[in-house]
Amino acid sequence: MIDLDQIRAETPATSRLAYLHNAGAALMPAPVVAAMKEHIDLESEIGGYAAADRETDRLEAVYGSVARLLNAAPDEIALVENATVAWQMAFYALPFRKGDRILTAEAEYAANYVAFLQVAKRTGATIDVVPSDASGELDVEALDRMIDERVKLIAITWVPTNGGLVNPAAAIGEIARAHNIPYLLDACQVVGQMAVDVEAIGCDMLSATGRKFLRGPRGTGFLYVRRAMLQRLEPPMIDHFAAPWVSRDEYRLRDDARRFETWENNYAARLGLGAAVDYALEIGIAPIELRCRMLAGRLRSGLAALPGITTRDLGRAPGAIVSFTLDGHEADAVVASAAAAGITIGASDPSSTRIDAELRSLPHVVRASPHYYNTEAEIDRLIAHLADLAAR
Repeated sequence: MIDLDQIRAETPATSRLAYLHNAGAALMPAPVVAAMKEHIDLESEIGGYAAADRETDRLEAVYGSVARLLNAAPDEIALVENATVAWQMAFYALPFRKGDRILTAEAEYAANYVAFLQVAKRTGATIDVVPSDASGELDVEALDRMIDERVKLIAITWVPTNGGLVNPAAAIGEIARAHNIPYLLDACQVVGQMAVDVEAIGCDMLSATGRKFLRGPRGTGFLYVRRAMLQRLEPPMIDHFAAPWVSRDEYRLRDDARRFETWENNYAARLGLGAAVDYALEIGIAPIELRCRMLAGRLRSGLAALPGITTRDLGRAPGAIVSFTLDGHEADAVVASAAAAGITIGASDPSSTRIDAELRSLPHVVRASPHYYNTEAEIDRLIAHLADLAAR
Protein backbone atom coordinates (compact mmCIF):
# COMPACT_ATOMS: atom_id res chain seq x y z
CA MET A 1 0.00 0.00 0.00
CA ILE A 2 3.03 2.27 0.31
CA ASP A 3 5.04 3.21 -2.78
CA LEU A 4 8.38 2.97 -1.03
CA ASP A 5 10.43 3.73 -4.15
CA GLN A 6 8.61 7.01 -4.72
CA ILE A 7 8.75 8.00 -1.06
CA ARG A 8 12.47 7.33 -0.88
CA ALA A 9 13.01 9.25 -4.11
CA GLU A 10 11.24 12.17 -2.42
CA THR A 11 13.55 11.72 0.58
CA PRO A 12 17.01 12.14 -1.03
CA ALA A 13 19.03 11.55 2.14
CA THR A 14 17.91 7.91 2.18
CA SER A 15 20.32 7.27 -0.68
CA ARG A 16 23.22 8.28 1.56
CA LEU A 17 22.42 6.99 5.02
CA ALA A 18 20.18 4.75 7.07
CA TYR A 19 18.18 7.32 8.99
CA LEU A 20 16.63 5.79 12.11
CA HIS A 21 16.22 8.86 14.31
CA ASN A 22 12.62 9.84 13.59
CA ALA A 23 11.74 10.19 17.28
CA GLY A 24 14.17 13.12 17.26
CA ALA A 25 13.56 14.82 13.93
CA ALA A 26 12.50 12.92 10.82
CA LEU A 27 13.68 13.58 7.28
CA MET A 28 11.36 16.00 5.51
CA PRO A 29 10.00 14.84 2.14
CA ALA A 30 10.59 16.99 -0.93
CA PRO A 31 7.06 18.51 -1.02
CA VAL A 32 7.53 19.84 2.52
CA VAL A 33 10.88 21.42 1.66
CA ALA A 34 9.45 22.85 -1.56
CA ALA A 35 6.48 24.44 0.23
CA MET A 36 8.81 26.23 2.61
CA LYS A 37 11.33 27.32 -0.01
CA GLU A 38 8.63 28.63 -2.31
CA HIS A 39 7.18 30.81 0.41
CA ILE A 40 10.57 32.15 1.45
CA ASP A 41 11.24 33.01 -2.20
CA LEU A 42 7.87 34.75 -2.37
CA GLU A 43 8.65 36.75 0.76
CA SER A 44 11.95 37.82 -0.77
CA GLU A 45 10.15 39.02 -3.90
CA ILE A 46 7.12 40.86 -2.50
CA GLY A 47 7.67 41.06 1.28
CA GLY A 48 6.39 39.04 4.18
CA TYR A 49 3.01 40.76 4.57
CA ALA A 50 2.10 40.57 0.91
CA ALA A 51 3.27 36.95 0.72
CA ALA A 52 1.05 35.98 3.64
CA ASP A 53 -1.89 37.79 2.07
CA ARG A 54 -1.37 36.03 -1.25
CA GLU A 55 -1.19 32.62 0.46
CA THR A 56 -4.16 33.17 2.79
CA ASP A 57 -6.13 30.21 1.43
CA ARG A 58 -3.20 27.79 1.73
CA LEU A 59 -2.39 29.01 5.22
CA GLU A 60 -6.01 28.62 6.31
CA ALA A 61 -6.04 25.12 4.83
CA VAL A 62 -3.39 23.99 7.31
CA TYR A 63 -5.98 24.10 10.10
CA GLY A 64 -8.23 21.83 8.10
CA SER A 65 -5.41 19.41 7.37
CA VAL A 66 -4.44 19.11 11.04
CA ALA A 67 -8.10 18.74 11.97
CA ARG A 68 -8.52 15.85 9.51
CA LEU A 69 -5.42 14.20 10.93
CA LEU A 70 -6.94 14.25 14.43
CA ASN A 71 -10.65 13.84 13.55
CA ALA A 72 -11.29 17.30 14.97
CA ALA A 73 -12.75 20.56 13.69
CA PRO A 74 -10.56 23.37 12.31
CA ASP A 75 -11.73 25.78 14.99
CA GLU A 76 -10.36 23.38 17.63
CA ILE A 77 -6.80 23.70 16.28
CA ALA A 78 -4.11 26.22 17.23
CA LEU A 79 -0.82 26.35 15.32
CA VAL A 80 2.18 27.20 17.50
CA GLU A 81 5.97 27.07 17.53
CA ASN A 82 6.42 23.59 18.94
CA ALA A 83 4.81 20.86 21.02
CA THR A 84 6.09 22.30 24.29
CA VAL A 85 4.43 25.65 23.64
CA ALA A 86 1.24 23.83 22.68
CA TRP A 87 1.26 21.78 25.89
CA GLN A 88 2.17 24.76 28.07
CA MET A 89 -0.56 26.99 26.64
CA ALA A 90 -3.14 24.37 27.60
CA PHE A 91 -1.68 23.44 30.97
CA TYR A 92 -1.06 26.96 32.25
CA ALA A 93 -4.58 27.98 31.21
CA LEU A 94 -5.98 25.65 33.87
CA PRO A 95 -6.60 27.13 37.33
CA PHE A 96 -5.10 25.27 40.30
CA ARG A 97 -5.48 25.88 44.03
CA LYS A 98 -4.00 24.39 47.16
CA GLY A 99 -5.06 20.79 47.54
CA ASP A 100 -5.86 20.26 43.87
CA ARG A 101 -4.38 17.09 42.39
CA ILE A 102 -2.67 16.46 39.05
CA LEU A 103 -2.53 12.81 37.98
CA THR A 104 0.20 11.71 35.60
CA ALA A 105 2.16 8.63 34.51
CA GLU A 106 5.50 7.15 35.46
CA ALA A 107 6.85 7.78 31.96
CA GLU A 108 5.92 11.47 31.90
CA TYR A 109 8.23 13.71 29.91
CA ALA A 110 10.57 16.06 31.76
CA ALA A 111 9.28 19.26 30.14
CA ASN A 112 5.78 18.48 31.39
CA TYR A 113 6.80 17.32 34.83
CA VAL A 114 8.83 20.41 35.65
CA ALA A 115 5.72 22.46 34.77
CA PHE A 116 3.76 20.35 37.26
CA LEU A 117 6.43 21.10 39.85
CA GLN A 118 6.29 24.82 39.16
CA VAL A 119 2.51 24.97 39.49
CA ALA A 120 2.65 22.85 42.64
CA LYS A 121 5.21 25.27 44.09
CA ARG A 122 3.11 28.31 43.17
CA THR A 123 -0.33 27.05 44.15
CA GLY A 124 0.00 24.18 46.62
CA ALA A 125 -1.43 21.67 44.16
CA THR A 126 -0.05 18.14 44.40
CA ILE A 127 1.29 15.73 41.79
CA ASP A 128 0.28 12.08 42.04
CA VAL A 129 1.90 9.50 39.78
CA VAL A 130 -0.34 6.66 38.67
CA PRO A 131 1.50 3.33 38.93
CA SER A 132 2.08 1.12 35.92
CA ASP A 133 0.65 -2.35 35.40
CA ALA A 134 2.68 -5.50 34.81
CA SER A 135 3.22 -4.57 31.14
CA GLY A 136 4.63 -1.15 32.02
CA GLU A 137 1.59 0.77 30.77
CA LEU A 138 -0.32 3.15 33.00
CA ASP A 139 -2.62 1.05 35.20
CA VAL A 140 -6.13 2.26 34.32
CA GLU A 141 -7.70 0.50 37.31
CA ALA A 142 -5.26 2.25 39.62
CA LEU A 143 -6.09 5.53 37.91
CA ASP A 144 -9.78 5.00 38.50
CA ARG A 145 -9.17 4.25 42.18
CA MET A 146 -7.16 7.45 42.56
CA ILE A 147 -9.95 9.71 41.35
CA ASP A 148 -11.59 12.00 43.89
CA GLU A 149 -13.12 15.48 43.89
CA ARG A 150 -9.68 17.08 44.23
CA VAL A 151 -8.38 15.76 40.89
CA LYS A 152 -8.37 18.72 38.51
CA LEU A 153 -6.28 17.30 35.67
CA ILE A 154 -5.18 14.02 34.13
CA ALA A 155 -2.07 14.69 32.03
CA ILE A 156 -0.37 11.80 30.26
CA THR A 157 2.43 11.33 27.76
CA TRP A 158 1.01 8.84 25.28
CA VAL A 159 4.37 7.55 24.01
CA PRO A 160 7.42 8.54 26.08
CA THR A 161 10.67 9.79 24.64
CA ASN A 162 12.75 6.94 26.07
CA GLY A 163 11.12 3.91 24.45
CA GLY A 164 8.29 2.25 22.60
CA LEU A 165 5.72 2.17 25.39
CA VAL A 166 2.21 3.13 24.23
CA ASN A 167 0.02 4.21 27.13
CA PRO A 168 -3.73 3.36 26.94
CA ALA A 169 -4.88 6.82 25.89
CA ALA A 170 -8.49 5.90 25.08
CA ALA A 171 -9.01 3.94 28.31
CA ILE A 172 -7.71 6.94 30.23
CA GLY A 173 -10.13 9.12 28.28
CA GLU A 174 -13.08 6.99 29.38
CA ILE A 175 -12.17 7.58 33.02
CA ALA A 176 -11.61 11.30 32.50
CA ARG A 177 -14.98 11.72 30.82
CA ALA A 178 -16.80 9.60 33.38
CA HIS A 179 -15.58 11.93 36.13
CA ASN A 180 -15.65 15.16 34.07
CA ILE A 181 -11.94 15.78 34.64
CA PRO A 182 -9.88 17.71 32.04
CA TYR A 183 -7.56 15.39 30.13
CA LEU A 184 -4.35 16.72 28.51
CA LEU A 185 -2.57 14.29 26.20
CA ASP A 186 1.00 14.71 25.00
CA ALA A 187 1.02 13.07 21.56
CA CYS A 188 4.43 14.36 20.50
CA GLN A 189 5.81 10.91 19.60
CA VAL A 190 2.52 9.54 18.26
CA VAL A 191 1.31 11.92 15.56
CA GLY A 192 2.65 10.73 12.23
CA GLN A 193 3.31 7.13 13.21
CA MET A 194 -0.08 6.07 14.62
CA ALA A 195 -3.73 6.92 14.10
CA VAL A 196 -4.98 9.73 16.33
CA ASP A 197 -8.73 10.20 16.80
CA VAL A 198 -9.49 12.73 19.51
CA GLU A 199 -13.16 11.70 19.60
CA ALA A 200 -12.28 8.06 20.22
CA ILE A 201 -9.58 8.98 22.74
CA GLY A 202 -11.76 11.40 24.68
CA CYS A 203 -9.01 13.91 25.44
CA ASP A 204 -9.89 17.55 25.99
CA MET A 205 -6.50 18.87 24.90
CA LEU A 206 -3.73 17.34 22.78
CA SER A 207 -0.28 18.67 21.90
CA ALA A 208 2.04 17.55 19.12
CA THR A 209 5.03 18.55 17.04
CA GLY A 210 5.71 18.72 13.33
CA ARG A 211 9.33 17.63 13.31
CA LYS A 212 9.12 14.01 14.47
CA PHE A 213 7.12 11.23 12.81
CA LEU A 214 4.98 13.76 10.96
CA ARG A 215 8.10 14.68 8.92
CA GLY A 216 7.45 18.41 9.12
CA PRO A 217 9.86 21.25 9.83
CA ARG A 218 11.33 22.14 13.19
CA GLY A 219 9.70 25.08 14.89
CA THR A 220 6.16 23.82 14.25
CA GLY A 221 3.56 22.31 16.54
CA PHE A 222 -0.14 22.36 17.21
CA LEU A 223 -2.66 22.22 20.00
CA TYR A 224 -6.10 20.65 19.89
CA VAL A 225 -8.69 21.89 22.38
CA ARG A 226 -12.17 20.38 22.41
CA ARG A 227 -14.74 23.02 21.56
CA ALA A 228 -16.62 22.45 24.83
CA MET A 229 -13.36 23.02 26.73
CA LEU A 230 -12.37 26.22 24.97
CA GLN A 231 -14.64 28.54 26.89
CA ARG A 232 -13.24 27.24 30.19
CA LEU A 233 -9.67 28.22 29.33
CA GLU A 234 -8.07 31.64 29.30
CA PRO A 235 -4.55 31.43 27.86
CA PRO A 236 -1.73 32.32 30.27
CA MET A 237 -0.49 34.91 27.76
CA ILE A 238 -2.41 36.78 25.09
CA ASP A 239 -1.94 39.41 22.45
CA HIS A 240 -4.32 41.31 20.20
CA PHE A 241 -4.64 38.34 17.84
CA ALA A 242 -5.70 35.94 20.57
CA ALA A 243 -7.87 38.59 22.22
CA PRO A 244 -8.79 41.66 20.18
CA TRP A 245 -8.74 44.96 22.09
CA VAL A 246 -12.39 45.94 21.68
CA SER A 247 -12.52 49.04 23.90
CA ARG A 248 -10.22 51.07 26.13
CA ASP A 249 -10.66 48.73 29.11
CA GLU A 250 -11.71 45.50 27.46
CA TYR A 251 -10.37 42.64 25.38
CA ARG A 252 -12.39 39.75 24.01
CA LEU A 253 -10.90 36.29 23.62
CA ARG A 254 -11.42 34.61 20.29
CA ASP A 255 -14.07 31.91 20.28
CA ASP A 256 -11.81 29.36 18.58
CA ALA A 257 -8.54 27.67 19.52
CA ARG A 258 -6.56 30.47 17.94
CA ARG A 259 -6.90 32.25 21.27
CA PHE A 260 -3.74 30.23 22.05
CA GLU A 261 -1.81 31.76 19.16
CA THR A 262 -0.02 35.08 18.74
CA TRP A 263 -0.08 37.46 15.80
CA GLU A 264 3.42 36.85 14.48
CA ASN A 265 4.52 33.45 13.23
CA ASN A 266 6.66 31.64 10.67
CA TYR A 267 4.40 31.31 7.63
CA ALA A 268 6.92 29.28 5.62
CA ALA A 269 7.14 26.74 8.43
CA ARG A 270 3.34 26.62 8.71
CA LEU A 271 3.05 25.80 5.03
CA GLY A 272 5.69 23.12 5.53
CA LEU A 273 3.66 21.67 8.39
CA GLY A 274 0.55 21.64 6.23
CA ALA A 275 2.42 19.90 3.43
CA ALA A 276 3.71 17.29 5.89
CA VAL A 277 0.22 16.56 7.20
CA ASP A 278 -1.19 16.30 3.68
CA TYR A 279 1.68 14.02 2.67
CA ALA A 280 0.96 11.65 5.56
CA LEU A 281 -2.78 11.70 4.91
CA GLU A 282 -2.23 10.90 1.23
CA ILE A 283 -0.13 7.85 2.10
CA GLY A 284 -2.60 6.84 4.81
CA ILE A 285 -2.01 6.70 8.55
CA ALA A 286 -3.12 3.06 8.76
CA PRO A 287 -0.44 1.73 6.36
CA ILE A 288 2.11 4.04 7.94
CA GLU A 289 1.38 2.57 11.37
CA LEU A 290 1.52 -1.00 10.09
CA ARG A 291 4.90 -0.45 8.46
CA CYS A 292 6.34 1.40 11.47
CA ARG A 293 5.32 -1.43 13.78
CA MET A 294 6.68 -4.04 11.38
CA LEU A 295 10.08 -2.37 11.11
CA ALA A 296 10.33 -1.78 14.87
CA GLY A 297 9.34 -5.40 15.49
CA ARG A 298 12.02 -6.58 13.09
CA LEU A 299 14.59 -4.51 14.95
CA ARG A 300 13.53 -5.80 18.37
CA SER A 301 13.66 -9.39 17.15
CA GLY A 302 17.12 -8.86 15.76
CA LEU A 303 18.37 -7.24 18.95
CA ALA A 304 16.97 -10.06 21.06
CA ALA A 305 19.31 -12.47 19.30
CA LEU A 306 22.44 -10.45 20.07
CA PRO A 307 24.53 -11.11 23.19
CA GLY A 308 25.02 -8.18 25.54
CA ILE A 309 22.08 -6.18 24.26
CA THR A 310 19.08 -5.49 26.48
CA THR A 311 15.94 -4.04 24.94
CA ARG A 312 14.36 -1.54 27.35
CA ASP A 313 10.91 -1.07 25.81
CA LEU A 314 7.72 -1.58 27.81
CA GLY A 315 4.09 -2.20 26.91
CA ARG A 316 1.97 -4.84 25.27
CA ALA A 317 2.20 -3.37 21.76
CA PRO A 318 5.21 -1.05 21.59
CA GLY A 319 5.53 1.50 18.83
CA ALA A 320 8.36 2.60 16.58
CA ILE A 321 10.84 3.74 19.23
CA VAL A 322 13.26 0.94 20.11
CA SER A 323 15.42 1.57 23.18
CA PHE A 324 18.29 -0.64 24.27
CA THR A 325 21.65 -0.82 25.99
CA LEU A 326 24.82 -2.65 24.98
CA ASP A 327 27.01 -4.06 27.73
CA GLY A 328 30.35 -2.31 27.95
CA HIS A 329 29.38 0.52 25.62
CA GLU A 330 28.04 3.94 26.57
CA ALA A 331 24.97 5.03 24.63
CA ASP A 332 26.70 8.04 23.09
CA ALA A 333 29.55 5.83 21.92
CA VAL A 334 27.08 3.47 20.22
CA VAL A 335 25.39 6.42 18.52
CA ALA A 336 28.75 7.78 17.33
CA SER A 337 29.88 4.39 16.07
CA ALA A 338 26.66 3.97 14.09
CA ALA A 339 27.02 7.46 12.64
CA ALA A 340 30.51 6.62 11.41
CA ALA A 341 28.95 3.67 9.60
CA GLY A 342 26.29 5.84 7.96
CA ILE A 343 23.49 4.93 10.36
CA THR A 344 21.71 7.71 12.25
CA ILE A 345 20.23 6.80 15.63
CA GLY A 346 19.86 8.67 18.92
CA ALA A 347 19.93 8.32 22.68
CA SER A 348 17.77 9.22 25.66
CA ASP A 349 19.05 10.53 28.96
CA PRO A 350 17.45 9.29 32.21
CA SER A 351 16.56 12.86 33.16
CA SER A 352 14.10 13.07 30.26
CA THR A 353 11.82 10.52 31.96
CA ARG A 354 13.24 10.58 35.46
CA ILE A 355 10.53 8.67 37.35
CA ASP A 356 10.52 5.76 34.93
CA ALA A 357 14.32 5.77 34.74
CA GLU A 358 14.69 5.70 38.53
CA LEU A 359 12.09 2.98 38.99
CA ARG A 360 13.83 0.77 36.42
CA SER A 361 17.41 1.91 37.14
CA LEU A 362 17.79 2.91 33.51
CA PRO A 363 21.11 4.26 32.27
CA HIS A 364 21.48 6.47 29.22
CA VAL A 365 19.78 4.32 26.54
CA VAL A 366 20.27 4.07 22.79
CA ARG A 367 17.15 4.95 20.82
CA ALA A 368 16.47 3.80 17.26
CA SER A 369 13.22 4.94 15.67
CA PRO A 370 12.42 3.62 12.19
CA HIS A 371 9.76 5.14 9.97
CA TYR A 372 7.78 3.95 6.97
CA TYR A 373 10.41 5.23 4.50
CA ASN A 374 13.05 2.92 5.98
CA THR A 375 13.78 -0.46 4.46
CA GLU A 376 14.19 -3.88 6.00
CA ALA A 377 17.78 -3.80 4.75
CA GLU A 378 18.48 -0.68 6.80
CA ILE A 379 17.12 -2.39 9.92
CA ASP A 380 19.35 -5.39 9.24
CA ARG A 381 22.29 -3.07 8.65
CA LEU A 382 21.89 -1.60 12.14
CA ILE A 383 21.54 -5.06 13.67
CA ALA A 384 24.72 -6.21 11.91
CA HIS A 385 26.60 -3.14 13.11
CA LEU A 386 25.50 -3.75 16.71
CA ALA A 387 26.46 -7.40 16.42
CA ASP A 388 29.93 -6.32 15.41
CA LEU A 389 30.13 -3.93 18.36
CA ALA A 390 28.93 -6.61 20.75
CA ALA A 391 31.59 -9.02 19.52
CA ARG A 392 34.49 -6.63 20.13
